[in-house]
Amino acid sequence: MSGPHYLVTGHTGFKGAWLVMLLRARGHKVSGLALDPLPGALFAEARLDELLENDLRIDIRDGQAVREAVEAVQPDVVVHMAAQPLVRESYRIPVDTIMTNVVGTLNVLEAARMTDSVAAHLVVTTDKVYQNVGRAEGYGEHEPLGAADPYSTSKAMADLLAQSWARSFAGPQLAIARGGNVIGGGDVSADRLLPDLMRAFVDGKVAKLRYPYSVRPWQHVLDCLDGYLTITEALLDGRGAGEWNVGPSADSFVTVAEVADRAASCWGQTAAWESDDGAHPSEATLLSLDPSKIQRDLAWRSRLGFPQSVDWTVEWAKAVDSGENPRDVSFRQIDDYLGRVPSGD
Repeated sequence: MSGPHYLVTGHTGFKGAWLVMLLRARGHKVSGLALDPLPGALFAEARLDELLENDLRIDIRDGQAVREAVEAVQPDVVVHMAAQPLVRESYRIPVDTIMTNVVGTLNVLEAARMTDSVAAHLVVTTDKVYQNVGRAEGYGEHEPLGAADPYSTSKAMADLLAQSWARSFAGPQLAIARGGNVIGGGDVSADRLLPDLMRAFVDGKVAKLRYPYSVRPWQHVLDCLDGYLTITEALLDGRGAGEWNVGPSADSFVTVAEVADRAASCWGQTAAWESDDGAHPSEATLLSLDPSKIQRDLAWRSRLGFPQSVDWTVEWAKAVDSGENPRDVSFRQIDDYLGRVPSGD
């Protein structure tokens, strides 16, 4: 292995597992710090622990344990993704959400700051940090943060913490990445659209959609992670500090219903969905990012549009459901992705 050694927090989660594989495909050494994976998670099913220099099980709320782990690993780059990532779950466990997403981020910021080997640190937050006024135009990095639900509030707090640490202390080059809804094979989280659709289709059931006409920027997980790595590479070059929206191509701002229709068509057979008109916690119905800064300043663009992102997600699920090894399917998609030319929009 050559190149920088990456430490990924949250590596046992959906995005973390794909980041481990993408980094290895690019020739990097990778270590991880996280809780145990969820049952059936991609990290476990693909045996990704076999690809790691260090596979650490640590709760990021434990500041001393986090500092000792980062010091022991001696990474060049820290990518902080560990979080309680679900809006609906944050209504059930608001205090745990705040402690994990805010205090946990503080602990990682301090650990990275006090470890001399760390040259670059990327803190991942979310598109939901922005004060949402219900407009169609995407939000830019300069616009005010603000949130309503406990999850979004916790991530806005984490975002502000990272901004404060970047301005207040000497330490590694520090950036914040704000991404939106990512999709891709192997996500087993509850209350997420594509995993819910895949579970229903596999079981031959009609999927239930909570907000079919909400608009979101749907992005394949590999596009999102490629954006993150573009930022870390810029940080290592002494540029790239600050806040960055990592958003998808313009054709990816579509309704939940359109995603479900595309997924059902790709799955075939009797795949279908219907609206769930029950009572649900409040969620934003319109939310989009303006990625023009990263496109202009770092020459980054998505490689997959909305149709390809959904198709790749369904094709991954169908391949694994037919008995293929999830690691093999994932690396095949990564190889295909790395051979694609970024879009021009």
